[in-house]
This record gives sequence, C-alpha cells and structure tokens, in this order.
Amino acid sequence: MNRLTTSTGDFDLTRFPEDPRDSLRAWDAADEYLLRHVAAGGEDISGTVVVVGDRWGALVTALAGRHRTVQITDSYLAQEATRANLRRAGIEADAVRLLSTRDTPPERIDVLLVRVPKSLALLEDQLYRLAPGVHAGTVVIGTGMVKEIHTSTLKLFERIIGPTRTSLAEKKARLIHCTPGPRPARAASPWPRDYALPADVGPASGLTVTNHAGIFCAERLDIGTRFFLRNLPRRRGPERVVDLGCGNGVVGTAAAVANPGAEVLFTDESYQAVASAEATFRTNAGAAAKAEFRVGDGLAGVPEGSVDLVLNNPPFHTHQATTDATAWRMFTGSRDALRPGGELWVIGNRHLGYHLKLRRLFGGCEVMASDPKFVVLRAVKNRHP
Repeated sequence: MNRLTTSTGDFDLTRFPEDPRDSLRAWDAADEYLLRHVAAGGEDISGTVVVVGDRWGALVTALAGRHRTVQITDSYLAQEATRANLRRAGIEADAVRLLSTRDTPPERIDVLLVRVPKSLALLEDQLYRLAPGVHAGTVVIGTGMVKEIHTSTLKLFERIIGPTRTSLAEKKARLIHCTPGPRPARAASPWPRDYALPADVGPASGLTVTNHAGIFCAERLDIGTRFFLRNLPRRRGPERVVDLGCGNGVVGTAAAVANPGAEVLFTDESYQAVASAEATFRTNAGAAAKAEFRVGDGLAGVPEGSVDLVLNNPPFHTHQATTDATAWRMFTGSRDALRPGGELWVIGNRHLGYHLKLRRLFGGCEVMASDPKFVVLRAVKNRHP
C-alpha cells in the first residue's frame, strides 16, 4: 500500500488483488499531474465528472469527495481496486458511479478526464461513444506519460472532440487539453471489427473472429495464438473447458468447434474481451453449443474440482510493467479449479520460464510443442493429492 498526497487529502491506495509483495504503485506521475491541474482551479470542474481509464481508482478516489463522479473502465480489476480504495478512504460506495466500457455512457458530460490507454483503438472507440454527451462547455483533459502520448493520440482527440493542444512535460508526464468543437453529425465508432482466420490453424481454420476495440491483436491473428491453435489438445465427449484470459475467444471457440460435447467458460478481466469472445462464439459455434461468459479475476469463483481442461495464454504486462503476477494467479487458480486428472495447457514465450512455475504447482509439466519462439506446456493435476 502506498500513500497518494493531494490537495484534497492523503489516500492509501493499492492495486487489485492486493498483494503485500507488490511494490508497484496504484498511480503514477500522470495521475498526479492531472490532479494538481484540477486543484489549481483554472477551469470549472463542476457538474458531472466522467473519468475514463482510471487504472486503479486513484483519480476517482481523490475526486469523489468533492465532485459527482462517473468512472468508465474496461478493467474488472480496476473497478475492484476502485471499490477497495474508496472504502479505505471512507467514501460511500454510491458516491461514484462505476461503469464499464460496454455500458451506456452518461447523456451529459460536464468534465471529461481521460487517462490515455495503451490501446489507440480503445481510445478511439471510447471518444466516439462519449462524444454525444460532450457539449460546448465541457472541460476535456487527457493525461499520460510522455511515452504514451503520440501524434496519433492527439489527432484522435482533435478529430472526434475538437481542437487539441498539449502541456509542458512534468516528471515525464503530459496533459492534453481539448476544446469541444461544433456539433456536426457524429460518425459511429468503427469498432467492433471482424476478420477470417486462415486455413492453417487447426480447428480454428476459417472461423470469423470478432474484436472490440482494445483487444490484443484485434486486426490480425498473432503468431503465438496461431501456434497454440495448431497444437490444441484433441478431445472428445462432455467436458468443462475454460478459455482463461480469453481475449477475443478464438481459442475457446476452436475447442468448442472441435469437440461439440464441450461446455466452454470464457473469462477475462476485460469487458471488451468478453464481449468479443461471446460474439466470436455465437458466430461460429452451433446452436446447440454451450458456453458461459464471465468478466472477473481469472478463475476466482469457479468451484474447485469442476473443470476438465484450461487453455491459457497468460499476459506478462500490466500497463507498462512487466510482471509474472498475473500468470502465477492464473496457474494457481487453474490448479484449484481442475478435477484430479484435469489438464492445464499453456502457451508462452520460451524466455518466460513458465515450466518452472508449473512444476512447482503441479509437480511436473510436459512440452507438447515448441518452435524457436514459443512453447506449449501441459500440466496435469495429481489424481492422488
């Protein structure tokens, strides 16, 4: 836990799930820069304040005591962190309206504060969705680290909202100031987008994949997933399968197509991802195919011993930080959720050393496929604990 000091008070903030070994802060210099600017009082920060992309709730927690605030995020973990940080600050739960990127945004937005996301596509989609609520008097401010703000970022604000300029950099952070322009007919977001898979990816060959904005490799099949699809386990009969960290759902959908007897749980912490996975599954799986779609923290809430197969391509980045914490939680959750004899199949870059973690958790693992860049690993839950 770390303490954020602002003009409105001091706040003890953490990420979610809280881990005392995690030294990463729940905010950075970009968040601090924006809060200092808002506190300076140069602009009218009143009415409905919409905060987009607040990564761990630092912005919302600091603003909630004085403003009517709405948070919009694609991240389930960010929402849970926000709830925890608000409770810790003694702020009532209903003081902030928590929305996902899939929810309908407020009809009127008086202040729009945007933490620039890593994905330019997600920024584009959200600005299009928010633009109808922006009016001539709306204060629009973006923030991000200098390395996160590019010419293309500024062009999006300019094209969708209005004239845009940037601040001087402070502690490698920068602000974006945008003045809402005239209200011409607003174009619709170009997302979601579809693409067809090639004919060389095993059971996924020829499937149509739907991608909402912000999904990893939303415009093409990445080489890691391609390799995984070519080497998925061949199984038959009724079983419970989990596409863990499902992204656009292509892996779980391929498993369902290959084994019509399977029931697939698609789970991800991204609302955009789960919406993509459901669209991909509905387009390609037969009418009798069974699936569940869940936004959450990995396999939290899945009953122990209820799963036969977990398919997983774990992320190794959290925003700008490289970390194995997410992979470790996914592997631990998989071990708990699997039935005795159930299998976890993982793909990863060779250098990540996932085999060491799997051997520690499962007592062993097997290399099922490999190439110079990737490895597919199989770990089996012990039948006799």
